[in-house]
Amino acid sequence: MTDYAKARELGEQAREKEWTRPSFAKQLFLGDFRLDLVYPAPTLADEATKRGEDFVRAVRRYLDTHVDPAAIERTAQVPDEVVKGLAGLGAFGITISEEYGGLGLPYLYYCRALMLVGSYCPALATLLSAHQSIGVPQPIKLFGTEEQKREYLPRCARGEVSAFLLTEPDVGSDPARLSTTAVRDGDDYVLDGVKLWTTNGVVADLLVVMARTGKKISAFVVEADSPGITVKRRNAFMGLRGIENGVTEFSQVRVPAKNLIGREGEGLKIALTTLNTGRLSLPATCAGNAKWAVKIAREWGNARVQWGRKIGEHEAVATKIAFIAATAYALEAVCELTSRMADDQRNDIRIEAALAKLYASELSYQVLDELLQIRGGRGYETAESLVARGERGVPVEQMLRDSRINRIFEGSSEIMRLLITREAVDAHLSAAGELINPDASRKERAQALRQAGRFYARWLPTLVAGSGNLPAGYAEFGPLAAHLRFVERTSRKLARSTFYGMSRWQGRLEHKQSFLGRIIDIGAELFAMTAVCVKAEEDAHDLGRRPYELADTFCQQARRRAEALFARLWDNSDSQDARLARYVLEGRYTFVEEGILDPSIEGPWIGSPQGGENVRRKIL
Repeated sequence: MTDYAKARELGEQAREKEWTRPSFAKQLFLGDFRLDLVYPAPTLADEATKRGEDFVRAVRRYLDTHVDPAAIERTAQVPDEVVKGLAGLGAFGITISEEYGGLGLPYLYYCRALMLVGSYCPALATLLSAHQSIGVPQPIKLFGTEEQKREYLPRCARGEVSAFLLTEPDVGSDPARLSTTAVRDGDDYVLDGVKLWTTNGVVADLLVVMARTGKKISAFVVEADSPGITVKRRNAFMGLRGIENGVTEFSQVRVPAKNLIGREGEGLKIALTTLNTGRLSLPATCAGNAKWAVKIAREWGNARVQWGRKIGEHEAVATKIAFIAATAYALEAVCELTSRMADDQRNDIRIEAALAKLYASELSYQVLDELLQIRGGRGYETAESLVARGERGVPVEQMLRDSRINRIFEGSSEIMRLLITREAVDAHLSAAGELINPDASRKERAQALRQAGRFYARWLPTLVAGSGNLPAGYAEFGPLAAHLRFVERTSRKLARSTFYGMSRWQGRLEHKQSFLGRIIDIGAELFAMTAVCVKAEEDAHDLGRRPYELADTFCQQARRRAEALFARLWDNSDSQDARLARYVLEGRYTFVEEGILDPSIEGPWIGSPQGGENVRRKIL
């Protein structure tokens, strides 16, 4: 079996294969626009809403009076007293139930809190989200024993920092190559290996460690001060300078067998399931970044005058401001709808959460890039430099640097598209079966052809017409009804395009990553359009026409992006690009590299730090 086949098999074993609850996004990709699954949006009980609002206000007061984001950027460290202060508010146990010492708040308010923190200090938002979204609390809540919950959740809620350790120097999105091992020895497991990019790892008290137990991967809770654990260094990055991210080495680390989370071999399943809701933290911080960008664009667009007019009144700048404002409103809508669905628990949101992460990380970066362009040279200048020469210290360049990692964190955009693709086309793969397996026998393919024929005979006729073809469809949404009709029609067109791709490439479709990526990006636009229409309809009761105006502009922009993606499904240079890239890798065009000097510091492409002291520190 090839390495690719092994990685694919491991991924399939870790997937949740059953769909026991409905999924709006899954049906959307199948051409079935189930608006009833998201509208009206789920609501919270009054008591939960009050507690959530009180908490967000308390966090806002604390940030305003005790946190200096410029100092965190300058010193590259979140002060211990800030961590302890937030712990005192319960910010490290937002979604941990009250039974285990947490606040027990809904995901909606977890996300609103992170939206607030992320707009003010992204490094601090990363500390809180890495602890709660992928650190110890979430996998223990979902898969831990009652003993583990009572042991670890109260500690996490009190502010003992946790971290998640999966990535290794030679292992990113391909866990089949994981080399950290956990070998059973009596009542313990013995861990050996090196983990890279351990966010919070430098200051963590508790770790979730993924390690190989035989041929499969398992998850463990590990005390960070266990003998044999060494934090080899604290890493420095382009942005998020305040995060405590390190390289952690395990050498003969003994971990009690009772610290195994779930069963042996369930590690990847635990990681993927944890991220179904864990990914909601990134859309929240991205939405916070975008909402902050609206404020700066508005204020600067009015303050700066060129050629006798405010720059915001010049069309070249006005189009950027419109994009920023409309996108910020939409990202908040996507984040809120997905978190409400997580709280409601009636829907399977594995695709929605992944779409929210992908879409928000991509669009928020574009928003901040456009904001920097509007600010011009001042956008490129650091906030400290601006202050030093007598101007307002607006940290646009820092926000752009900080946000860039969001397109890589918790699954790069490219990996997210592949992950979503696998879930979105699950019905096709189940129907086609061995038909698209290049190794299937003639008999197996014939049987699969009959099975697929029955599925498509029922499914394809449903893609011909729908509510989107009716002039009065979705009339309850008033001026936004036309956009929902577009979403319904386009979801059917998207499903047909997926079918055409399946028919054309069959088993080779999984390697047509550019085609599939565009399919997913179109679906993301449709999901965002739905979310923003639902939010605007709800907000209009209190805010009048203003939400409609934002949603309408966003939908106009999203429609054009979706139409451009459709055009590129079949008219593109993908094959030529892939061929050219192969030639580049083979060294065919090294003459292009002539006339330059490489400033890179010599060393291996993939390696681990050697020697040095343990840089782990405990927050006091």
